[in-house]
Amino acid sequence: MNDDVWPMVHAERAALIEDLARLDDEQWRQPSLCAGWTVHDVAAHLVDTARTTRLGFVAGLARARFDFDRQNARGVERERAGSPGETLERLRRVASRRSTPPAPLDSRLVEEVVHGEDIRRPLGLTRAYPPQAVVRGLRLQLRTPASFGGAKELASRVRLIATDAEVLAGDGPEVRGPALSLLLAVSGRRVALDELDGPGLATLAAPA
Repeated sequence: MNDDVWPMVHAERAALIEDLARLDDEQWRQPSLCAGWTVHDVAAHLVDTARTTRLGFVAGLARARFDFDRQNARGVERERAGSPGETLERLRRVASRRSTPPAPLDSRLVEEVVHGEDIRRPLGLTRAYPPQAVVRGLRLQLRTPASFGGAKELASRVRLIATDAEVLAGDGPEVRGPALSLLLAVSGRRVALDELDGPGLATLAAPA
């Protein structure tokens, strides 16, 4: 069912806004888990993705010459305000939006959970994410090709087993660990590899 996606997305946005509101300027300048992006940059990216519509995404991708990284960088530049407080206010204003690029709605869960960790982990913050949001995000990533930011090809080489949820997917040597750590790992966040184990870990950790 997709009708329950937006309440989960909105809850994650609200939780992140609450965490961001407690940060000082130095914390906003900290590097995130996204290479080359600060905490402030990731927050700006979340403003941009919350504003994105299906038509706007296609038009923006065409202007970026079908380069996803260039499109994302332009979105950050567009939505990153002059101060953290201004960017946070922009995030508040878009927190209840339901617009989306042309992708499965569960991609909005991946966006909020993974980028939430991109911000929280470097700052030593933790969140108990709803298991349903994490599991649905993980399952979507395992169905999505790498060219679209997923890990479908990886699922043909390793078998992923969540130790805290009913997730068992893929073929090959096993990798076990919390569903959140699996989601982060298949989304390219190497920091989560230390939370996983199993004979397939080397395959999971290998460069794409």
